[in-house]
Amino acid sequence: MAVAAAGGALVVYTGVYDVGATTQHTAFVFQLLETSLRRSVKLRTADVPEPGLDDANRVESGFRIFREHCVQCHGAPGIAPQPFALGLTPTPASLVASAQEWSPAEIHWIIRNGIKMSGMPAWQYRMDDKEIWDVVAFMKVLPTLTPADYKQWDRQHVPAPAQPAGESGPASDSGIRLGDAGAGRKALQQYLCVTCHVIPGVVGANYHVGPSLAGIADRKYIAGVLPNSPQNMLRWLRQPAEVDPLTAMPDLGISDQDARDIAAFLYTLHN
Repeated sequence: MAVAAAGGALVVYTGVYDVGATTQHTAFVFQLLETSLRRSVKLRTADVPEPGLDDANRVESGFRIFREHCVQCHGAPGIAPQPFALGLTPTPASLVASAQEWSPAEIHWIIRNGIKMSGMPAWQYRMDDKEIWDVVAFMKVLPTLTPADYKQWDRQHVPAPAQPAGESGPASDSGIRLGDAGAGRKALQQYLCVTCHVIPGVVGANYHVGPSLAGIADRKYIAGVLPNSPQNMLRWLRQPAEVDPLTAMPDLGISDQDARDIAAFLYTLHN
């Protein structure tokens, strides 16, 4: 075990392993990642209940979401992925056979949580759980579709109108729970906050364009202009440009619940 660990450390620190996306993983690394993926997903979906997935309306809804968000990377029968997806390593899997290789609960978990270091995003902050299950329902049908069938679906099922900016994520604000700091810590990653700010307890890039959030709970003002209070923090997270028209902080479309969770975590960051 010590020899294996030393060998792994040597590979890492010498830089001998090529991390460029133009070079595929070695067969050993690919198999290691694939096995880790399957075992990890299986462990976390053993007791996940599955809703009814055969409803035609649910399948149609899933197709519309698939067409809007999935086909760009994964393609579809007779449809190639977009050019940017062709440069990803590992390459995005064709989903035509996924429903035969993975259980519905496993597909749901992957869509909801994403996969580290693969380009597969976590959709739980952009779709509600019903929408994710709708995609699973469509993916059960996908293996039965020929390219001609898929084009017919494309003509027959007009995609639903896109959500207006700022209203992405689980849309309903009804039944909002109190902010959960643990959920907020995860949401900070999903809304890319960590790419601009140093955030204690959240792993991210080493270069940042915004101020550190360390000690933000003890600051007098938010962004230097807004008195620091939980309500103002929610306002800042959801509508930064309205608070400060000159801010570089973008509107990230943070849902009310996610903003409450993020605020709950930020108020744990004391000096």
